[in-house]
Amino acid sequence: MRKRVIAAAALAATISLVAAGCSSTGSTSSASGSTITYWASNQGTSLDNDKQVLTPVLDDFTKKTGVKVKLEVIGWNDLQTRIQTAVTSGQGPDVLNIGNTWAASLQATGAFLPFGDSEMKAIGGSDKFVKTALETGGAAGKTVTSVPLYGLAYGLYYNKKMFSDAGVQAPTTWEELVTDAKKLTNGTQYGFSLAAGSYTENAHFAFINSAQNGGSWFDSKGNPTFTSQANIDGIKRYLDLMQADKVVNTSNAQYDNGVQAVNDFATGKVAMILSQNNADSSINANGMKADQYGVVPFPSPEGGKPVASHVAGINLSIFKNTKNKDAALEFVKYMTSESTQSTLGKPYSTLPVLNGAKPNFTDNADEAATFQKIYNEMSKPLPLVPAEDQFENTVGKAMNDMFAKIATGGTVSDSDIKSALSTAQDQVKQSIGG
Repeated sequence: MRKRVIAAAALAATISLVAAGCSSTGSTSSASGSTITYWASNQGTSLDNDKQVLTPVLDDFTKKTGVKVKLEVIGWNDLQTRIQTAVTSGQGPDVLNIGNTWAASLQATGAFLPFGDSEMKAIGGSDKFVKTALETGGAAGKTVTSVPLYGLAYGLYYNKKMFSDAGVQAPTTWEELVTDAKKLTNGTQYGFSLAAGSYTENAHFAFINSAQNGGSWFDSKGNPTFTSQANIDGIKRYLDLMQADKVVNTSNAQYDNGVQAVNDFATGKVAMILSQNNADSSINANGMKADQYGVVPFPSPEGGKPVASHVAGINLSIFKNTKNKDAALEFVKYMTSESTQSTLGKPYSTLPVLNGAKPNFTDNADEAATFQKIYNEMSKPLPLVPAEDQFENTVGKAMNDMFAKIATGGTVSDSDIKSALSTAQDQVKQSIGG
């Protein structure tokens, strides 16, 4: 999930209104014969495409359970506002998709149903989910208020021919990555491309690089710890791909989304990119075939922690004030079943969130296995605190500025990074009343 989450402080003030609210859906208490409202996020090529993908799936659910589903697909630019309005008014859907990085912020509002023992049993039990995926469902130590639906993970894509021509192998350490990238950078191509102007992408890799160093961005009480050496070193390592190593074109400072870097890779302008597994469709659409590229985990420095991605993806939540709780739980059970995961995995290019399930977003068995291993074993959830959105906003945008400085001939030192992180930390402390 690459979108900015809703500020917890703004939502928390609405809790009292939620308590007085009522669901906009029907009042039937039994599952069969009831109608639930479902807000789906835009996962396909368009809102209409999502309707085409989801309608037969939902029709199958109705046939099996007798529960009708009123579907609304909402674009990412609007979904946050729609949820905030629903929390405030109490007039929300029964079930909705959320970006998994939103979970702790939304949990703090008190507006969403906790998946306690009985609720978790009703959807098939917690053991069916990948452990790290389920951990994204809410703040640590609290009963989750969302469960995983679609999985995504970052992988290091590399051009097989470019690597072969340069006489290098896919890297297994950060040091090898830099060495390879330098050999692959010449007058016609660069070793690497980054979405260096995207604050969400920058925040994700600030988190991942720090995690490889054993660092963290918040303490156990949810207070920001941005200025640790592990965080500084992680960001510096990432910036240096453009600054010191010069394997990234300075124009990448203007790349404000991941698509631009993917297009560079697919058109042979760069040898490597870091992207989530749903990049395959864009790569193939640009004419690059699946057998022309490989994918390996994003490597850590020698001696570092094997964290190759954050646990990316989409979760499902139920509004606490639903009058169709049984039907809503039945729907969540169905959407997180192995058969539905398989049906939706291919059109949405997502990874299954269930233990033992096999991905089908690609016909390349090696790529599928690599991404599933990254997701299951080499991923770590982004900070499970209400202020996670502020981390992305402040740190990510600070990195945008750092890349812009490098692109215009400036230099970013450790002290510059620490100063920027100190400012970001103060902003977050102020927003949470710290």
